[in-house]
Amino acid sequence: MLDQKLNSLGLAKAPADTRVVVAMSGGVDSSVVAAELAREGYDVVGVTLQLYDHGAALAKKGACCAGIDIHDARRVAEEMGFPHYVLDYENVFRDAVIDEFADSYLAGATPVPCIRCNERVKFRDLLETAKDLDADCMATGHYIQRKTGAHGAELHRAADPARDQSYFLFSTTPDQLEFLRFPLGHLVSKAETRALAARHGLAVADKPDSQDICFVPDGDYAGVIEKLRPGAAEPGEIVHADGRVLGAHPGVIHYTVGQRRGLGIGGLDEPLYVVKLDVEARRVIVGPREMLSTRTVPVREINWLGDAPFASRAEWPLAVKLRSTRPPQEAILRPLSETEAEVELLTPEEGVSPGQACVFYDPEGSRVFGGGWIWRGH
Repeated sequence: MLDQKLNSLGLAKAPADTRVVVAMSGGVDSSVVAAELAREGYDVVGVTLQLYDHGAALAKKGACCAGIDIHDARRVAEEMGFPHYVLDYENVFRDAVIDEFADSYLAGATPVPCIRCNERVKFRDLLETAKDLDADCMATGHYIQRKTGAHGAELHRAADPARDQSYFLFSTTPDQLEFLRFPLGHLVSKAETRALAARHGLAVADKPDSQDICFVPDGDYAGVIEKLRPGAAEPGEIVHADGRVLGAHPGVIHYTVGQRRGLGIGGLDEPLYVVKLDVEARRVIVGPREMLSTRTVPVREINWLGDAPFASRAEWPLAVKLRSTRPPQEAILRPLSETEAEVELLTPEEGVSPGQACVFYDPEGSRVFGGGWIWRGH
């Protein structure tokens, strides 16, 4: 047994003796993962989560985990000949993701619910379900790489920078990483994934990527918040940072830090941006662009994936990503405890908002060192 060759998932078993639970969203990525593993002879079990009322979601395009996606995942399983289960996670999803999303928005933050979904639903509850099914590991269609290092499993950015999803997976713990597999992380383009889907004859080969948050399929965050928390959007004042009242607004939830358009305060001779949301006073505070510039970012709820303990050093020179669409930039992390830190950006960044993630990277390589949540603090 000691010299048994590792299979493609890094386990010392024959594929036929290796049970893999594949988290299937119904999209092309997770469908290809399931089909490829089935073709390689693994004991594949497909699982799709019903995260919210798919009766209402059947017609929604561009959002994952809707009714049509459950149908698509089931069809892939039938075509490839492996079992498929749909699990009702509506209550879990509402408690762990949607409620916090609403409360964060009402508190003036800009939350990233996809991270919480991975952390609290897919990689916690679903992962435990996979273990209950006697799986050896769980595979997903995320574009991120898991590599084995000297101290165990490491998280690395995807080979294709345009598809990299490490920002949304920073809170994956070392224990979860030991059990998870990401078979698409090494691919260099989405075209490769679609070509694999076509080779398997999958009907989802040309299915569009999901763009929106699944429970906000039209991008209208404020509308969703008003449904979840009726009466929560109270009107207030739009105030210049120098104290001048410039106008009125219909509710703080309609604004985000860094916003310039749609402020409803025309006729001014300087471009103004939302620089702060004062929820208590129901005020949207605006100012010139330079007020958006931030060099110091307070971070908490840190998940650390480095080899040495986080607080074992006074500072860590790393690269950080403050938004999923921005490249990592050089910074110095100063631990305040095992789960809190102050991040000093070597180049100031604009529009840093509470509720967003701050993800840590190796400035010289592809490794992801975890991350945390930006909060007000100062």
